[in-house]
Amino acid sequence: MALSTRLLALRRSPVLLKLPPYLSALCIVVGVVWLLLLPLNEYSRSTYISENAILPGQVHTYFGGSEHNIFRAYRQEVWHLSERSDHDRIFGLEHEMRSIGLKAATQEYSWTVAGEEIKGMNVYGLLQGPRADATEAMVLMAAWRNFDGQINYSGVALALSLVRYFKRWSIWSKDIILLITDDSTYGPEAWVSAYHSTSSIATSSRNISALPIKAGALQGAVALDYPAGPWGQRFEKLDVLYDGINGALPNLDLLNTAVSVANSQMGIGCVLHNTVHHFDTYSDRLLTLTKGLLTQSAGHATGPHSAFMPYHVDAVTLRTVGDGWHDEMSLGRATESLVRSLNNLLEHLHQSFFFYILLNTNRFVSIGNYLPAAMIIAGSFTISALALWVQSGKASKGDEQLGKDGKKATEKKMELVSDGDDLALVPKSDLVAAERKIFLPATILLSVHLAGLVPLYLLNNLNRSYLTSAFHFIALATLLLPFYLSLQLSRLPTQQIKILQSFSLLFLGATLSMLATINFSLAFIIGLLCAPLSFLRPLPRLFTTGSLKQERTVDDAQAFVASLVVVLPSAALYFLISPPVVLYVVASGLPGLIDPENWMGLGRLGLDGLLVEMARGWVAQGVWTGLVVWGVWWPAWVVGGAVLGSAVVGIHDNGT
Repeated sequence: MALSTRLLALRRSPVLLKLPPYLSALCIVVGVVWLLLLPLNEYSRSTYISENAILPGQVHTYFGGSEHNIFRAYRQEVWHLSERSDHDRIFGLEHEMRSIGLKAATQEYSWTVAGEEIKGMNVYGLLQGPRADATEAMVLMAAWRNFDGQINYSGVALALSLVRYFKRWSIWSKDIILLITDDSTYGPEAWVSAYHSTSSIATSSRNISALPIKAGALQGAVALDYPAGPWGQRFEKLDVLYDGINGALPNLDLLNTAVSVANSQMGIGCVLHNTVHHFDTYSDRLLTLTKGLLTQSAGHATGPHSAFMPYHVDAVTLRTVGDGWHDEMSLGRATESLVRSLNNLLEHLHQSFFFYILLNTNRFVSIGNYLPAAMIIAGSFTISALALWVQSGKASKGDEQLGKDGKKATEKKMELVSDGDDLALVPKSDLVAAERKIFLPATILLSVHLAGLVPLYLLNNLNRSYLTSAFHFIALATLLLPFYLSLQLSRLPTQQIKILQSFSLLFLGATLSMLATINFSLAFIIGLLCAPLSFLRPLPRLFTTGSLKQERTVDDAQAFVASLVVVLPSAALYFLISPPVVLYVVASGLPGLIDPENWMGLGRLGLDGLLVEMARGWVAQGVWTGLVVWGVWWPAWVVGGAVLGSAVVGIHDNGT
């Protein structure tokens, strides 16, 4: 009976080893379907405010009346300052802050990225709260130029008007910092990094001056983006920008408070990701979700608020969109109510969600509902890796001896198995596990990962004039490297090739699983792009140099054509999911999702612009999307291609 059970297990083991590819495919399908289900009501929730101390919309706002005249005067002054030199503009803004009664100061900063110098000067002022003890502060900011490169006339004027208005009130239990940055990306980054530092920051790539005036711990920040010119322009809705560096998000309570005070008190509609016309249908929710995934996976700043996220300071940007009937007073009262809600906080925002996906301004998906989508896809790589590891411990055709005529010996060694009176002959390879030699596969994998640091370094440190040429060279080298590596792997036993692929997929699955908890969007998208790597196996050989005949038979020609039918589509799909090809596609724009004329508010990028922004993100903002691309995705793709082509042209048969 025991022998029968053992023989039955031996017969079933080949069947079980055929299941992992199907399980991996099932995991990928389930992960995608899981994400597609999220816009449904059953898998999402309505937004709500967890922190009762905020009391949004419970105060009566008084910003209006004569303040409108003051705002218009400030807007004219901002317009006049825009006509002057940068030095006069900075001096003028600082003078206006001092005239309000603020403690004002300036901060210089500069970055050197891709051989270009990015420099500017921030102006900020401190309003000390009458009831504050200098331990907590809030930030009201307006960039001089917004993300589209437009001068933020009305945004800067409104910020000055609001702080002048706040100066008259004695309700503030926190200090208020008015910050006017030179731009929407590097100015906020320089200011907030210096705020959390005790001295100037000077390195080979950046030089940031220390802040002469500081307050307490930052509890929140609100940025205004309202570029209407000196004659003004009404708007239709507010676009609430919330994405931070590397996909970080503010506490959901802050975003809900901004939407609540805008909708309930002012009657201003709010949108996300510039989706002005959102009808709360499944397609609109899915579009908003997709735009959020793309923005967060890129990891770059989306507004002045983004720089505050790495320092655990919750922040949002209120950007006016459309042409409607709301004016600057509506935005001013909404901002006043939001700032007063932050002033009510007794402690840092902590009760609501820090990990979420928004479907619209009133509906979200929590981490417990969306995280399995990326985890399941990452699990597909682990399943394939474990299956390859098990297969590497079994004898394979590639390890059989060749006869004198160059053909494989068909004789198999058998072993007599006995259990009491029961006897049976079984293949010896099914009973004895092959010894695994892992040193060489581990060394190859480590070398490929270290090689990924080369394009990462070059694309982040070369001069801009050489970036595009360097990328073309890297793309060419990337496409040739798997072919060269496959020629070297063709000399290795099948077992070591399987171990190499197993290690690569295991590392990929583990890394994506860890990344999903930090930046779900990046892990999900990289997982989808790498999904075909789980199913790569050595392709059938086109030529065999060891037994090449002068005249091919009809069977040889048919086998050659059949091999081409398998090799060409597989190779085409493999090259389409390569990092350089995907970056080329992103630079040209994704239809309906990425506008090539204005991608992430950066204007028309093209390949040169994309490479420069990636370098700026790495050097100035600390974006590690490039590290994931060249340190995780690229090595897995190279190893997969080497395995794919290891038997296409080879000296000997690898048993494939």
